[in-house]
Amino acid sequence: MKSSIFFLFLFLLCRAPSVAAVTCNPMQLTPCADAILKSAPPSSACCSKLKDQKPCFCQYQKNPSLRGYINSKNGKKVAGACGVPIPKC
Repeated sequence: MKSSIFFLFLFLLCRAPSVAAVTCNPMQLTPCADAILKSAPPSSACCSKLKDQKPCFCQYQKNPSLRGYINSKNGKKVAGACGVPIPKC
């Protein structure tokens, strides 16, 4: 059920405005769903997407639908494992 909600929110928010040269698209983070929702180790695809979407993290943190995933214990754990710091916005 949680993964369905996660993907629904990502789908609904896929039209986020761009930051710098990066297109902010939470759907790009779907390779991280298992790592965030099920505590699975992050894949290389997940880490790559986290690095690509890093400029968008503040925007995602401001979104009530995404904030919980970015700020969750597993979200922070995945970001740390990928070497992508979560900014303080």
